Parts: sequence; structure tokens; C-alpha cells
Amino acid sequence: MVQRVAVIGAGPSGLTSVKACLEEGLEPTCFESSDDIGGLWMFKEVPEPSRASIYRSLTINISKEMMCYSDFPIPADYPNYMHHSKILKYFRMYAEHFKILQHIRFQSRFLFSLSCLCF
Repeated sequence: MVQRVAVIGAGPSGLTSVKACLEEGLEPTCFESSDDIGGLWMFKEVPEPSRASIYRSLTINISKEMMCYSDFPIPADYPNYMHHSKILKYFRMYAEHFKILQHIRFQSRFLFSLSCLCF
């Protein structure tokens, strides 16, 4: 019997958590409260209530080689210090490459205790 696992949020950590679950033969479901992946890296012109947001001109202050996933390098043509829109695009490429999107339930509100994380 395959064990089902809940992952909370489709930000950078949530994406890698879903991937790790799939590699271990688990059946993950990622619950994302917004309508897209990226977590804090997702800029919205009008911020959502009770959700932190980055600002329009944000550029990362760490090199792409240091921030990328070890199993999925950032494209060589991307600048070394990327604008947030490039980072979000990179997360989308990662999610598509590892077939993570099909395991995400967007606009999900979740209320449950830690005892319910594996179901």
C-alpha cells in the first residue's frame, strides 16, 4: 500500500518535498493556498490578505550557482543575480521537469493537526 503524504505550500521547499516524496515511492499531495507556485517569490500587484509578498524590483543577492537546486542547474543564459521573475520561472521549469504540478492542489485552505500529515 502506497503511503500518502501531505506537503504544505508550493514554494521552493514544498516543490523539493514533493519531488523527494515521489523519489521515495510516496504519494504526495501539496496544498497551496494561492493560485500558483513560488511561495514568497510570487509577486502580485495587489497582495493577497495575510500573505507576505516581495516587491516589484527585487533582485536576489546570492549567485545563481549558490541558490539553484543541485539536481537542476539554473540556465546558463540567466544572469548571475536574478530578478524575482527569473527565479519564479526557474521554479516553474523545475516543477514541470520533475512532474510536480500534477500533485499540487491550488487555492487549498488547510486546517489539520500534525497527526494528520500522513494519511
